[in-house]
Amino acid sequence: MLPLSGDPGFAIYVHWPFCKSKCPYCDFNSHVRERVDHERWRAALLRELDHYADVTGGRRVTSVFFGGGTPSLMEPATVAALLDRVAARWPVADGLEVTLEANPTSVEAEKFRAFRTAGVNRVSLGIQALDDAPLRFLGRRHNAAEALGAIGLAAKSFDRFSFDLIYARPGQSVADWEAELKRALDHAVGHLSVYQLTIEEGTAFHPLHARGELVLPDDELAGDLYEATQAVLGAAGLPAYEISNHARPGEESRHNLTYWRYGDYVGIGPGAHGRLTLDGEKRATRAHRAPEIWLERVERDGHGAAAPDPIERADRGTELLMMGLRLTEGVPRARLVEEAGCDLDGVVDAGGLARLVAGGFLEVTDSHVRATYEGRQRLNGVLRALLA
Repeated sequence: MLPLSGDPGFAIYVHWPFCKSKCPYCDFNSHVRERVDHERWRAALLRELDHYADVTGGRRVTSVFFGGGTPSLMEPATVAALLDRVAARWPVADGLEVTLEANPTSVEAEKFRAFRTAGVNRVSLGIQALDDAPLRFLGRRHNAAEALGAIGLAAKSFDRFSFDLIYARPGQSVADWEAELKRALDHAVGHLSVYQLTIEEGTAFHPLHARGELVLPDDELAGDLYEATQAVLGAAGLPAYEISNHARPGEESRHNLTYWRYGDYVGIGPGAHGRLTLDGEKRATRAHRAPEIWLERVERDGHGAAAPDPIERADRGTELLMMGLRLTEGVPRARLVEEAGCDLDGVVDAGGLARLVAGGFLEVTDSHVRATYEGRQRLNGVLRALLA
C-alpha cells in the first residue's frame, strides 16, 4: 500500500450512474433506467477519459475505482476497455489497485471471473446488513443468504475485497450490533466499512424522518454504537484507519487514501468530482449529474464537465484538514504548507485550536495535527470549532 503520510497518489474515479432500484437512504447520483446502451456509454466514458489524459499526461496512476450507482451492472468489456485506455494514456504504478463496487444481486461467479480478467483486483460489496429484516428496511434487493453468498464469491475470485455495513438503524441495540459485527468478522478478511445511518435531503427516508415516522437512535446510543464498533473491530485486528473504515495493516483502500490525503484525482462520468493540480493551481472539476445530458455533452464536446473552478490557497488548507482529520494518521503539517502556503496558524481559528487541544480532541506535534479518538467521534463539531 501507499506509505502512511506519504505520497497521496493520483487516482481515477469512474462513475456508473445506473442501479436496479433506488435505496431509500441513498443520496448518491444514481438512476434507474429500463435500458442502457452499453456501447454508447463505453464510448463516452473512454472519450472523457481521453479528455483528462490530455491535461494530466505523465502523472503516475496509483488506483482506479469504479463507483456508482452499481458498477457491477457494467459489461466487463467496458471495464476492460477503460483499464486498457488508462494504461495506454498514463504510466501506472506497480500493483495498481483497481476496485469495483458490486451489489449481491448483480454478481455471480462467471461475472466476477470476467471482471477479474478485465483487470479488477479488488471489490467492494454493498452488503449493508446481515439480517433480512434490516435489509428490507434499507430497501435492499438481496437477502442475508445472498449477501453471504456474494461475499463467498468475492473471496474466491479476488485476493482483496471489502464490504459495507450500516448501523444506528431504528431499534438497534448495542448488543444487536456487536453480534452482527462478530458475524461479519467470520467473513471479513482485510477490510470492512461501517457507516452510521444518516438522513439526507432528497431521499425517501427524509420525509418519513421529518414526520417522526422514522426515529433513529439518539446521540448517546449512536455514540455507544460507534464505541462498540471500535472495540469489536479493533480487538479483531481491524482497527479504524478512518472514521468509517477498518483494515488490517496493509489492506487500507489505496484509492480512498488519495481522497483523504487530498491527492489529485480524475472524475469520469455523470456527477463525478475531481481535484487536479495544474501549473501549481488546484482546480475542482464536476461533471453534469443527469446521465442523458452528460452523455450528450461528451459526444458533443469530449467531456461532460463545467469549467474547472480554481481553489484558493486558504480553501485548499481547509479542504485538506476536513479530509485528513478523518484519518487516524492525521495531517502532515508539511502538506498543509504545500497546499495552503502556510502552517496551522494561517488556516485555523487559534482560539478554537487551543480549546480543542486542551479538551483532548486534537493533538498537535511538530510534524502532524491529528484528531484524537474522542475528536474523530465528534469530528463535525471539531471542524466547526477549528475552522470558524
